[in-house]
Amino acid sequence: MSDTACREAPVHEHLELPFFEQQQRDFAQKLKEFAASGVLKNINHHDTDAACRKLVKLLGQAGLLDSVTGNSGKTEIDSRSVCLARETLAWHDGLADFAFAMQGLGTGAIGLAGSDALKQHILPKISSGEWLSAFALSEKEAGSDVAAMQCAAAQDGDDYILNGEKTWISNGGIADVYTVFARTGEAAGTRGISAFVVYATDPGFSIAERLEVIAPHPLATIRFENCRIPASRRLGAGGEGFKIAMRTLDIFRASVAAAALGFARRALDEALNHARNRQIFGATLSDLQLTQAALGDMATELEAATLLTYRAAWRRDVQKLPTTQQAAMAKMAATESAQMIIDRALQMFGGRGVQSGAITEKLYREIRSLRIYEGATEVQKLIIARELLKTA
Repeated sequence: MSDTACREAPVHEHLELPFFEQQQRDFAQKLKEFAASGVLKNINHHDTDAACRKLVKLLGQAGLLDSVTGNSGKTEIDSRSVCLARETLAWHDGLADFAFAMQGLGTGAIGLAGSDALKQHILPKISSGEWLSAFALSEKEAGSDVAAMQCAAAQDGDDYILNGEKTWISNGGIADVYTVFARTGEAAGTRGISAFVVYATDPGFSIAERLEVIAPHPLATIRFENCRIPASRRLGAGGEGFKIAMRTLDIFRASVAAAALGFARRALDEALNHARNRQIFGATLSDLQLTQAALGDMATELEAATLLTYRAAWRRDVQKLPTTQQAAMAKMAATESAQMIIDRALQMFGGRGVQSGAITEKLYREIRSLRIYEGATEVQKLIIARELLKTA
């Protein structure tokens, strides 16, 4: 949404909910000032790689990336702040949201299970925007079914040798550091997977293919061919990789919902502005009952998703309780309702809504992937049911 990225987002009442404290409200003001400064309007979205690098540098210079690295691993990540950042950035620019989120997802496992030496070497570079990070879990035959993973890491003395491929890797091709999950064979299924840190400069690491999607983001298939790394770059104990991956996703899954909120809120704002000004049949579009009904549905869906999202983040931050079920509910509800809200907003614009470069057209492309990555909607339903059955 770069053409209007400098436009000031409206003040949203949910900041006054009891889910938030002054710390989060102050951070929201910092985000607002960053977006209002106009820096996002100078991003050239035609060169996605360069745009991501510039966005990460700007976010780092503004001190905003500390929130997704826990101040370079010194403090615990505050989920509410991460969610507020993603919602705000997504309202302005989908690629800015992407750039912010990947700095956290790509290094979340390092903060959770990395050695002090790894944290001290990597996280400050991520927080400053000097380095870009990536999270490498998915494979061609192992997306939702992580147990089918084939990429392997064999121990050789004080080293591990990695062989295999990962695909659909966000920041693939431009990241400096990758958190990689590979089969190490301690046990069958997910209990035989470990996590490692791989640098883009490691011999045996390469980019097999760059991937293009409907909302341009840097994505790639990455390849390991006898890629030798020291055992000191393993995160946690051998066989703990799946647990580390799930803990990382639990931290950031609610933030995917928050990004969907940002896209949906922008769509509703655009729809309201258009409905009030569009002349049709001797009145405005907003005078039509069908329009009013659509706006009512959109606003209600958005409010419900907002409550689920920040409830999940608050539960993790304040109650210190597991949020697997709550984050899955938030992710499912927010992404599915955002798809509906954006579709209805686009419909109100008619032909202008699908014109290349229009805000609604960009939002329509941006929202689609959120219903898939970090667990498709269908997977979220299974997670919710599994958690319910545990306590039934």
